[in-house]
Amino acid sequence: MASKLQRGGRLRPVDLARGHGLSTQAVRNYEEAGILPAAERTEHGYRTYTALHARALRAFLALVPGHGHGTATSIMRAVNRDAVDEAFRVIDESHAQLLDDRRTLQAVESALRDLDPSAAEEGPDVVPAAGGVFIGPLARRLGVRPATLRKWERAGLVRPHRDPLTGYRLYDEAAVRDARLTHQLRRGGYLLGQIAPLIAQVRTAGGLEPLEGALRDWHARLSARARAMLNGAAELEAYLRDRTDGPGTTAERSSA
Repeated sequence: MASKLQRGGRLRPVDLARGHGLSTQAVRNYEEAGILPAAERTEHGYRTYTALHARALRAFLALVPGHGHGTATSIMRAVNRDAVDEAFRVIDESHAQLLDDRRTLQAVESALRDLDPSAAEEGPDVVPAAGGVFIGPLARRLGVRPATLRKWERAGLVRPHRDPLTGYRLYDEAAVRDARLTHQLRRGGYLLGQIAPLIAQVRTAGGLEPLEGALRDWHARLSARARAMLNGAAELEAYLRDRTDGPGTTAERSSA
């Protein structure tokens, strides 16, 4: 395909598809979705593509890993209708979301560090006994009202059980852990709805120690996403430059 583009040749849908590991239907779908510029047509109505289309497709496929399919689609649609500032706004919002995700990860790590001290340092009233700790002592140790703990319970963040004799709430080791983690995240400014999935991760992992592996994976995913954004930005810049320079220059420079 590269030789055709270098000669300024036209591409059939199958040529463009094969060059990027796609089906011809996918290429047509991308054009209909506005991800690719509109194809030219032969006198018999067949689609033909150029190096500019190949560059657009490369840009889109490079944007997807960092921004996701929906955001990448919005970016390419905006560019193809010459609304470049709108494309930049969408990109800015995606970068802001990545920053928010990093801050969430930092908040979780900070909260976990604050949970590191041994139970002995917490004081005897917050160390769950065989049956658990009552709501009053736990609230005093956390510096919150019992009503706050009940609110967290209604939100599903803390799961105490009931004393079979008195009916009072009892917080076992897992419930105390969840209450302390919720408290730390609330101090960090996180809403209950934002905390819920993090508490669920702790429970799914089986505690805080297994969560360390999940946090490492989380770090790796964010780093991979940031790098993918850089790659997507480079390909998008090349596409923007080609759109500005015109088809002749595109065909000469492209090696898609």
